Amino acid sequence: MAEQDPIAARRRTLVLIGSVAMLFITGGGMFMIVVALKQMSTDFGWPREVPSLAFSLQFVGSGFGGLIMGRVVDRWGFGVPALLATVMVSAGAMLVSEISSAWQLYAIYLIMFGLSGQGALAAPALANIARWYSEHRGKAVGIVSSGQALAGIVWLPVFGYVMLEIGWRDMFFWYGVFAFCVMLPLCLIVRHKPPPPKPLPQATSGESSYSGKPILPMSNNGIQYGLCFAIFGCCIAMALPLGHLVSFVTDRGHPIQNAVEVQSVMLLCAFISRAVLLGLLSDRWGGMRALLIFSVGQTVMLTVFTMTHELWALYAVAALFGLGYGGLFPVYTVAIRDHLPIGEIGRRTGVVFFVGAVAMGVGGWMGGYLFDLTGSYTSPFLVGAAFNAANVVLVIYLIYRLRDALPGKLVRA
Repeated sequence: MAEQDPIAARRRTLVLIGSVAMLFITGGGMFMIVVALKQMSTDFGWPREVPSLAFSLQFVGSGFGGLIMGRVVDRWGFGVPALLATVMVSAGAMLVSEISSAWQLYAIYLIMFGLSGQGALAAPALANIARWYSEHRGKAVGIVSSGQALAGIVWLPVFGYVMLEIGWRDMFFWYGVFAFCVMLPLCLIVRHKPPPPKPLPQATSGESSYSGKPILPMSNNGIQYGLCFAIFGCCIAMALPLGHLVSFVTDRGHPIQNAVEVQSVMLLCAFISRAVLLGLLSDRWGGMRALLIFSVGQTVMLTVFTMTHELWALYAVAALFGLGYGGLFPVYTVAIRDHLPIGEIGRRTGVVFFVGAVAMGVGGWMGGYLFDLTGSYTSPFLVGAAFNAANVVLVIYLIYRLRDALPGKLVRA
């Protein structure tokens, strides 16, 4: 956007920074229950399935919220969803500090953290920032999506320390106060609407243009269905360490401080994967091949977790798992852009990401349920790896079917 006026350019930078900050802060709400899972279960006499289901419900809610809030962003801009997320996440955290039964925890995580919290912020923030950038759009989307991974790096050790000092109830309450005080001013920054897009240049003779109907050996709906099934398998596997790694490491006999450090290392590598590897791999080999690389890495490392006990090895496996899982979710956007009409990208991305959000919910719940049945995380991690292996097979099939239309041969805008 070299021709963009200075005021719009400055606003674009502020919206980028504000969006990263908001995803970073609300990401804390997602990871608080990961740290408090064992203590909450002990205090209430719950099986681990209860807080695990609450963790899962926020993903299910966010999937529905993203579908709804996408229309709000198109009509009124990002300011309305950002303000809604600020109020609901902050109030939700403070309400968790007062819960006395499981249904209250479920309702707060489904509606306040999920539907109107992450659902009003995560996908709308990515859609909004993509409209601000006509160049380096993928890099901008990657930077914003890294906010949640950065949240895990910072918040997990903080929560691990704070919970030991003041308990999980006060931890939730003061997080809610902090989130409201910081995010409310950020809403003023991200409320600006992007300038209207510049018209696309007309193709000259000899140049290809993307007419909206790619020359592909699969139908558009067939590609979307394939990506929906693929994201379901990888997100079930992804949700298991995200929701249960702290408990998994403490079950191996290590203190909670080390456990949250292990998950922070995983999220640090996920941040690196999104900020660096995603662009390098997808720009060089295309979104579908990058998806395969990330999926294989996640499958292998999730399996290796079940055989790992030493603390140093847990750090190493968590780092490699983070490199795999970090690029997985956002790389679907690149794959969709590579192989589907540009005029349908927003709608089809919303559908694929909704399936991924539901799968995250299923995976998080499944980890707690199978742990309660078996008394170990070995079975849920192996089941998750099996789902991920099916994802790898499906992606290989898609690459085979699309081999004549992968980047380098695809007629694109």
